[in-house]
Amino acid sequence: MTIFGIKNCDTMKKAFAWLAANGVAYDFIDYRQAGVAAAHLPDWNRRVGWQALLNTRGLTWRKLAAAERAEVDEARALQLMVEHPSLIKRPVLDTGKDLLVGFSVASYTCLVD
Repeated sequence: MTIFGIKNCDTMKKAFAWLAANGVAYDFIDYRQAGVAAAHLPDWNRRVGWQALLNTRGLTWRKLAAAERAEVDEARALQLMVEHPSLIKRPVLDTGKDLLVGFSVASYTCLVD
Protein backbone atom coordinates (compact mmCIF):
# COMPACT_ATOMS: atom_id res chain seq x y z
CA MET A 1 0.00 0.00 0.00
CA THR A 2 1.33 3.41 -0.96
CA ILE A 3 0.20 6.81 0.24
CA PHE A 4 1.04 9.85 -1.88
CA GLY A 5 0.92 13.45 -0.72
CA ILE A 6 2.83 16.26 0.90
CA LYS A 7 4.40 15.53 4.27
CA ASN A 8 3.45 18.77 6.02
CA CYS A 9 -0.18 18.83 4.89
CA ASP A 10 -2.67 18.75 7.80
CA THR A 11 -4.87 16.19 6.05
CA MET A 12 -1.83 14.00 5.46
CA LYS A 13 -0.98 14.23 9.16
CA LYS A 14 -4.48 13.00 10.02
CA ALA A 15 -4.12 10.11 7.58
CA PHE A 16 -0.67 9.18 8.94
CA ALA A 17 -2.01 9.25 12.51
CA TRP A 18 -5.00 7.07 11.60
CA LEU A 19 -2.84 4.54 9.73
CA ALA A 20 -0.39 4.34 12.65
CA ALA A 21 -3.15 4.00 15.26
CA ASN A 22 -4.70 1.16 13.27
CA GLY A 23 -1.45 -0.65 12.53
CA VAL A 24 -1.67 -0.21 8.77
CA ALA A 25 1.72 -0.46 7.04
CA TYR A 26 2.37 1.78 4.05
CA ASP A 27 5.03 3.35 1.86
CA PHE A 28 4.98 7.14 1.55
CA ILE A 29 5.84 9.18 -1.52
CA ASP A 30 6.03 12.95 -1.07
CA TYR A 31 5.07 14.25 -4.49
CA ARG A 32 6.24 17.76 -3.72
CA GLN A 33 9.79 16.39 -3.40
CA ALA A 34 9.68 13.38 -5.73
CA GLY A 35 7.16 14.69 -8.24
CA VAL A 36 4.46 12.47 -9.66
CA ALA A 37 5.54 9.59 -11.86
CA ALA A 38 4.08 9.98 -15.33
CA ALA A 39 2.44 6.57 -15.01
CA HIS A 40 0.50 7.44 -11.86
CA LEU A 41 -1.77 10.23 -13.08
CA PRO A 42 -3.25 8.42 -16.10
CA ASP A 43 -3.87 5.37 -13.91
CA TRP A 44 -5.44 7.45 -11.14
CA ASN A 45 -7.53 9.33 -13.71
CA ARG A 46 -8.80 6.04 -15.11
CA ARG A 47 -9.67 4.79 -11.63
CA VAL A 48 -11.32 7.85 -10.03
CA GLY A 49 -11.46 10.62 -12.66
CA TRP A 50 -9.49 13.85 -12.88
CA GLN A 51 -12.22 15.85 -11.11
CA ALA A 52 -11.71 13.74 -7.96
CA LEU A 53 -7.95 14.34 -8.12
CA LEU A 54 -7.85 18.08 -8.82
CA ASN A 55 -7.56 20.20 -5.67
CA THR A 56 -9.50 23.36 -6.44
CA ARG A 57 -9.56 24.55 -2.81
CA GLY A 58 -5.85 25.16 -2.35
CA LEU A 59 -3.62 28.17 -2.78
CA THR A 60 -1.93 26.75 -5.88
CA TRP A 61 -5.28 26.62 -7.68
CA ARG A 62 -6.21 30.14 -6.59
CA LYS A 63 -2.85 31.45 -7.83
CA LEU A 64 -3.56 30.23 -11.37
CA ALA A 65 -4.91 32.86 -13.75
CA ALA A 66 -8.71 32.96 -13.90
CA ALA A 67 -8.60 32.17 -17.61
CA GLU A 68 -6.43 29.13 -16.92
CA ARG A 69 -8.84 27.86 -14.26
CA ALA A 70 -11.82 28.39 -16.55
CA GLU A 71 -10.33 26.35 -19.39
CA VAL A 72 -9.54 23.19 -17.45
CA ASP A 73 -10.47 19.96 -19.14
CA GLU A 74 -9.11 16.45 -18.59
CA ALA A 75 -5.88 16.89 -20.56
CA ARG A 76 -5.14 20.32 -19.10
CA ALA A 77 -5.93 19.17 -15.55
CA LEU A 78 -3.50 16.25 -15.84
CA GLN A 79 -0.83 18.56 -17.27
CA LEU A 80 -1.34 21.07 -14.44
CA MET A 81 -1.09 18.30 -11.82
CA VAL A 82 2.26 17.19 -13.26
CA GLU A 83 3.52 20.80 -13.32
CA HIS A 84 2.10 21.61 -9.87
CA PRO A 85 1.83 18.44 -7.74
CA SER A 86 0.15 20.41 -4.95
CA LEU A 87 -2.91 20.56 -7.24
CA ILE A 88 -3.47 16.87 -6.47
CA LYS A 89 -5.85 16.28 -3.58
CA ARG A 90 -4.24 14.71 -0.57
CA PRO A 91 -3.74 12.02 0.36
CA VAL A 92 -3.94 9.56 -2.51
CA LEU A 93 -3.85 6.06 -1.07
CA ASP A 94 -3.31 3.19 -3.48
CA THR A 95 -4.12 -0.17 -1.91
CA GLY A 96 -3.43 -2.04 -5.13
CA LYS A 97 -7.15 -2.71 -5.39
CA ASP A 98 -8.71 0.62 -4.45
CA LEU A 99 -7.64 4.23 -4.86
CA LEU A 100 -8.77 6.49 -2.03
CA VAL A 101 -8.51 10.25 -2.56
CA GLY A 102 -8.71 12.51 0.47
CA PHE A 103 -8.99 11.31 4.04
CA SER A 104 -12.02 10.25 6.01
CA VAL A 105 -12.25 7.69 8.78
CA ALA A 106 -15.22 6.10 7.00
CA SER A 107 -13.30 5.48 3.78
CA TYR A 108 -10.15 4.26 5.57
CA THR A 109 -12.08 1.79 7.74
CA CYS A 110 -12.11 -0.65 4.81
CA LEU A 111 -8.34 -1.00 5.30
CA VAL A 112 -8.75 -2.82 8.61
CA ASP A 113 -11.96 -4.79 8.02
